[in-house]
Amino acid sequence: MKRYAVFGNPIAHSISPRLHNAAFGELGECAFYGRVLLDFDEDLLAKFKRLGLSGANVTVPFKETILDKCDYLDPAAREIGSVNTIVRRVDGIHAYNTDAPGFMRAIEEFGQVESALILGAGGTARALSYALSRAGAHVSVLNRSEGRAAAFAKFDFFTPETFANSNLKYDLIVNTTPAGLVNSELPFSRDIMERVFEGAKFAFDAVYGRNTPFLAFARDFGLRAKDGKDMLLFQAVLAFLEFTDKRFKFESVERAMRSAIDL
Repeated sequence: MKRYAVFGNPIAHSISPRLHNAAFGELGECAFYGRVLLDFDEDLLAKFKRLGLSGANVTVPFKETILDKCDYLDPAAREIGSVNTIVRRVDGIHAYNTDAPGFMRAIEEFGQVESALILGAGGTARALSYALSRAGAHVSVLNRSEGRAAAFAKFDFFTPETFANSNLKYDLIVNTTPAGLVNSELPFSRDIMERVFEGAKFAFDAVYGRNTPFLAFARDFGLRAKDGKDMLLFQAVLAFLEFTDKRFKFESVERAMRSAIDL
């Protein structure tokens, strides 16, 4: 039996095992998918190999730390600088980013997005910035500090202080910070969030399964808002296809996972 897992910290909230195990069962694959809580200073790839896993998903805060340790990087993952899926193949460990295409499928219902503001500057933010810019949107990034600014050189990069002096408006606001996942806070202060939502049409939170303060605040402003459940689903389908060498149709995997996502 092949074994898979999702690595992260925190990880107890993850429903990825439910999705993948449902698809394995529905599609007749002899495989199991679990969770691995990784200490912040642990070597993810070493533990992956020690556990004898055939593939894994990677979530916060490890999406960037394994980038240079894999044997093969998908071109999109290389350009994004963030990995969320790894697969053991005959010639080594292959790394992919399925967050970017999964996100774009999740926001299709919003229609055309001309401009977007990404809150946070971690691995997920890099993937979504990449996806939106490739789709033709003007992208800006707002982060608490300038520490990651170099990774977003092709985008407008703001801190709260510099953003307060800007006059830019955005169609879409995306939260990639852990605010709402590990606490009940907004990503930034209320006055900054009011500036963020001014003139916006849509809001998307990468956090899923809860009405975060970010989403509640966005709806109070009249924005059309959704959480990250569909992004989770679609990135999981794309990861599953890599795990199984694309032997199944996207629609078949999606149908199996969607039946399990709300259990």
